[in-house]
Amino acid sequence: MTMPLVSVKDLRIGAVTDAGRKVEIIKGVSFDIAPGEIVALIGESGSGKTTIALSLMGHTRTGCSIEGGTIRLDTSDITAMSEWARARVRGTEVSYVPQSAAAAFNPSKRIMDQVTEISAIHDLMPRAEAEKKAVDLFRALALPEAETIGQRYPHEVSGGQLQRLSAAMALVGDPKLVIFDEPTTALDVTTQIEVLRVFKSVMKQGGMAGVYVSHDLAVVAQIADRIIVLKGGEILEVGSADQILSAPRHAYTKQLIAAFEPVPHQPQGLPLQAAKPKVVLEVADLCAGYGPVRGGVPHAKILKDVSFKLERGRNLGVIGESGSGKSTLARAIAGILPAYSGSVMLDGIQLTPDLRNRSKEELRRAQIVFQLADTALNPAHSISTILARPLTFYDGLRGAAREARVIELLDMVKLPAALRHRLPGELSGGQKQRVNLARALAASPELILCDEITSALDTVVAAAILELLKELQRELGLSYMFISHDLSTVEAICDDVLVMYKGEVVEALPAARMSTEAEHPYSRLLVSSVPKLDTGWLAGLEQDPELVAQFANR
Repeated sequence: MTMPLVSVKDLRIGAVTDAGRKVEIIKGVSFDIAPGEIVALIGESGSGKTTIALSLMGHTRTGCSIEGGTIRLDTSDITAMSEWARARVRGTEVSYVPQSAAAAFNPSKRIMDQVTEISAIHDLMPRAEAEKKAVDLFRALALPEAETIGQRYPHEVSGGQLQRLSAAMALVGDPKLVIFDEPTTALDVTTQIEVLRVFKSVMKQGGMAGVYVSHDLAVVAQIADRIIVLKGGEILEVGSADQILSAPRHAYTKQLIAAFEPVPHQPQGLPLQAAKPKVVLEVADLCAGYGPVRGGVPHAKILKDVSFKLERGRNLGVIGESGSGKSTLARAIAGILPAYSGSVMLDGIQLTPDLRNRSKEELRRAQIVFQLADTALNPAHSISTILARPLTFYDGLRGAAREARVIELLDMVKLPAALRHRLPGELSGGQKQRVNLARALAASPELILCDEITSALDTVVAAAILELLKELQRELGLSYMFISHDLSTVEAICDDVLVMYKGEVVEALPAARMSTEAEHPYSRLLVSSVPKLDTGWLAGLEQDPELVAQFANR
């Protein structure tokens, strides 16, 4: 019988609450991982997935500590090691691919220097050899311009590209165990396919074990050999990927799988105020870009004559791969990135391109929720302070009235009031994203620009958030513009869809007909690339290689 590469026995991790009370957050967890095996940890936010994964490196978040049990990695006892010894193991024996690559990279250093840093720290190989290995990984991870992308800085690549670069950083040291913490969250569906294939291939060739933390059950179906279902720091069910996904035994597992398929969107007949125009947002011939401006035009032109209308009470989905211009469109509408030509009309009033020149009322009406909660929330401010700021700015609330509204906002996004005293770093990824949403709702907006707002949420919470958004829409007459690479999310919340490719709208159609009636080849490629809840889907996937090559945007 093959000895396990990883053996966790009766792991117990404790934490100290805001009130100083000690609680146990991981409660006697035990499991093994064989060499070359990939085990997925699934469960909702707060279930302990990431806490357990981090403990395999001997690491715990601030305020947490390993209280009991053992973690063995090959011949090393991680729990018994000194911190210095653990530091020697990280990056060589065990490595970590984070959920938010944007927060993991140093913005002042070139990408290649950071990817190969582990080799220099541990003196694993000469610099030239490390760089060659990094370029090979860049190529395998379907990154553009693999030979030169390492010379760029983090802000010069897309979020999806940065996520793959963080995977290259983790793999360059040939570790025995790789911890993947939601590594495909920021990836578009076509790139995700390539990355999952590479992960499986690299892990198999190197005989590496993997721990895959995810809320995306379709991705888990493609990557995992076994699945561990967690809730409240305890294991509820363990089984092969096939058994868990096709014949779950525990009621909670059944709930997770049922939540994977969001309820299709049913357009609402909203009572509109007669005094307000039917079209809440109209964008005409919008062009925007980045870099030095010459003659009124930026060096890098991203958006190219984008036009559409969004009626009050309806929702528009904008889909496309990383670098297609989705987030740039949201930023241009919000005025964060001033457009250099074209117009944005909100409630029939033309907005100035730069948000600094917009009135307080114009700012209030259109709010944006950012994709990366780690970089959108000030890490030094409490949740209460973060939510209080827009309440004071827009409504002049202070004191008890403001505190009451903060608690009400947290309740709206299904967070307990006690969380208002914590810092963002003390929250899970899903909790932080819900705080982002609460901050937007604090302004009582008419339009919310949602940039991948459910990408960091587990299936149960994401489904609940979508239902919450629908409820708020019915009550308040809100309109949403959803930036997403998750077609199921778009179908669950949106009435219409724009498909973007290289800064242009290539197709527009009703969301309910996206999967069956898309005509543009790129739209059809996106639809065919959405993973299914089937362990054999990726292996059996057949796509036209010419079509894939034609629209490669990686």
